Amino acid sequence: MRSARFRRTRRAGVITLVSALTLTALAACGTSSSDDGGSEGSNSGSSDPAAPLDPKTKVTITIDCMPPAAKAAELKEWKEDVEEFNKIYPNVTIEGRSTPGQCLEPPRFTAMLKAKSQPDVFYTYFTDLPQVLDNDGAEDITAYVNDRSVPALKDIDPNVLGSLKHENKLYGLPTSNYTMGLLINRKLFKQAGLDPDAPPRTWDEVRSAAKKIADLGDGIAGFGEYSAGNTGGWHFTAQMYSLGGDIVDASGKKAAFDNELGRQVAENLHAMRWEDDSMGKTQLLKWGDLQKQIATDKLGMFLAAPDDITYMVQQLGADYENFGMGPIPGGRNTLAGGNNYMIKKGISADKIKAAVAWLNFENLTVGKGQFDWARKKTDKLPVGLPQPNFWLNESKKKDDAARVEHATMPVANFKTFMDNPVPGKAEPPKAQEVYKVLDNVMSAILTNEDADIDKLLDTAESQVDQVLAHQ
Repeated sequence: MRSARFRRTRRAGVITLVSALTLTALAACGTSSSDDGGSEGSNSGSSDPAAPLDPKTKVTITIDCMPPAAKAAELKEWKEDVEEFNKIYPNVTIEGRSTPGQCLEPPRFTAMLKAKSQPDVFYTYFTDLPQVLDNDGAEDITAYVNDRSVPALKDIDPNVLGSLKHENKLYGLPTSNYTMGLLINRKLFKQAGLDPDAPPRTWDEVRSAAKKIADLGDGIAGFGEYSAGNTGGWHFTAQMYSLGGDIVDASGKKAAFDNELGRQVAENLHAMRWEDDSMGKTQLLKWGDLQKQIATDKLGMFLAAPDDITYMVQQLGADYENFGMGPIPGGRNTLAGGNNYMIKKGISADKIKAAVAWLNFENLTVGKGQFDWARKKTDKLPVGLPQPNFWLNESKKKDDAARVEHATMPVANFKTFMDNPVPGKAEPPKAQEVYKVLDNVMSAILTNEDADIDKLLDTAESQVDQVLAHQ
């Protein structure tokens, strides 16, 4: 699943909160709803795909996910960026589209791909690549992306770029990434005598801390988990990864969780729920429920990505100061994902070059576009969350320093998370269908004290094998 509000998968039926740093554009600055993508370009540029866009080239490109009017600050920045971009490329017309469903509704996205009606530059999640390729929807941009067209290319995390590759061909450029960690309520940690600057690092420590927090009484739960709407299976996967396990084997054709690690995850949750009574009595929770609990000081901790905090502050009225993060307990691997833009299959070389130039300007340049933290602070947008952050080397040093300099929140609250990065691991194949099966395991564990864990895992593995057999 993806991050806040379903950024983490073009999942099943939950609405996505695109990361706090969602980008978009109004172009020179129209909002076309046509599907023809404008002119095919003047062909005045170099015929070499590796050569960057010639500023003399005249071309129009349509771009997905322009911020809607309701996001006034984001839309203002988008317009400013288009204006700045046109100082470099005065003959490129950007037509931004802000139809929300085009970005956020899985059925509409699928229908758009099948109808070949996507814009020239269209927004997807990392896990959408197989669906896009199945529909022959995205251009192979390998030849167009290099250190001339994307100067900071060498500083982009190769694991992030790897999520956008198939058979060593590149099909997209990232806008954001996330990894999951342990989100905590600092107030409840202090009240329970726990150190909020040292969140639990093992699942045994999580269990111990959860019990202390739950002992505060007043309906407070120490640790929360999902078990409905595919989110339970998503978090079962995250916990398996944290212990070094897998959900699907290396072949991608067989389930791999009916084993000792799978039982360890299930038995620990069952013990916390029924022996410790530290997870609260209300279960069958899905995305949004745990956020409401922790934002109202009724939950001590749960697994999340950093942008959940933005949702809780902006939508639920919480305070940044009340939250902190540590790396995912176990620390072997953490579920990772993110968002990106792809380029429509079949458009002209000039359009592809213009698209790469825009994406580089808006999304892949430290200090510019989405990474202009000084401007975001002025515009009262959140600055200081540890993600998105797909930079390495000098780019990371510069970007991290700017986040701290212009922070609108206490960045020290995320120090443990930042100082102890955990290797990211992508979601399994057929993720949503797999998660739906694993919801049954999570819901049974958390609602039935007499749940037969061995039988639950055995049944789920058989069902997942059937899902994987139909790829």
